[in-house]
Amino acid sequence: MTQGMSPGHDGGGGLVPNLMHFARALRAAGLPIGPGKVLDAIRAVRAVGVVDRRDFYWTLHAVFVNRVDQRELFDQAFHVFWRNPRILERMMALVLPAVVPPQQAPAKALSQRLVDALYPRADARRNAKRPPPHLDFDATLSWSDQERLQHKDFETMSAHELVQAKAAVHAMLLPVIRVRSRRFRTHHHGARIDMRKTLRVALRAGASTIPLVRKRLREHLPPMVLLCDISGSMSQYSRILLHFAHAVTNDRGRVSTFLFGTRLTNISRYLRERDVDLALDKVSNVVEDWDGGTRIGRCLHDFNRYWSRRVLAQGAIVLLVTDGLDRDAGEGLQREMERLHKSCRRLIWLNPLLRYEDFQPIALGMRAILPHVDDFRSIHNLDSLIDLVAALNRPGPRRPERATQWQ
Repeated sequence: MTQGMSPGHDGGGGLVPNLMHFARALRAAGLPIGPGKVLDAIRAVRAVGVVDRRDFYWTLHAVFVNRVDQRELFDQAFHVFWRNPRILERMMALVLPAVVPPQQAPAKALSQRLVDALYPRADARRNAKRPPPHLDFDATLSWSDQERLQHKDFETMSAHELVQAKAAVHAMLLPVIRVRSRRFRTHHHGARIDMRKTLRVALRAGASTIPLVRKRLREHLPPMVLLCDISGSMSQYSRILLHFAHAVTNDRGRVSTFLFGTRLTNISRYLRERDVDLALDKVSNVVEDWDGGTRIGRCLHDFNRYWSRRVLAQGAIVLLVTDGLDRDAGEGLQREMERLHKSCRRLIWLNPLLRYEDFQPIALGMRAILPHVDDFRSIHNLDSLIDLVAALNRPGPRRPERATQWQ
């Protein structure tokens, strides 16, 4: 980057065209950037100058980034486009073929949306080598690309694939299982006699006949509570599950959604918006701890203390979405998990790390959670989300065998 450039001068190096190309790359990666923002970026850079790289970074950040979930994508795009050597090597490793030794753990992958935006030719070459999609004439008549999308990890999806995945989540058949309550309702084929109503009808009909009024237990949709981790390691999975929570919230009543990182935030009322984009915009403005650390024990303590009696009545089903990596090393987590487990009908732990065959609950937070869950499932692609819906449609008695196999 040119040093000592005065404001209002692009140094003859094509700063304005480069800013326009950078904005186009961000727009191709999924950020909502129009001509107005490009003009604002040019004015801001001319006002601040490019003497210091950090000032240049935060100047463009202030113009192009409006939501918390856009920060990571902008950060990667900035360091790749404006030539940070370390990240550029990782970007080229995604485009060029490379051999990774089996004993070496791969570094955190860059966003596939950024690869497609900055290297469109490489993406075109991949599409050219891919055979054309064919129609499988089976019972579902689904495209092979859609089947591939169902098995693909959310974290490795491109921008276009994420749009397709979110649309598939909203078109998904949602859980409709009904459970019996402790209250009764009048029913012609009920197994019990409602004595009060029977006597009342007998008084009106006379003493000659006594018509029996029967009753049976009522059935209702159980409340559902989603506790979702929004730390850095869970970011992409949490955003997909927010679309699932929005679909469930607008399909049935008594659905509560809480996000937690270093603090607990209730976003239930924002998800009642019919427009999912408007709902998520309101959520992003309210939540302040996106992509940060995780304090699971403290957040569950706040939930148990302030919210459990309000939202866990009548046998609620709780979905706990977290990888179990706790910044407080599981402090107080076992006590709060025990209380949460006793307060609900069914507690399901959704952990994307379970997709690995060699998964072991080594972290203290994972060991504190495991003894108090009824079901332990992975949540990393569309197939796992479909399996979750199928599990929610079953009565699901408490079966902790799978969760306790590592104890």
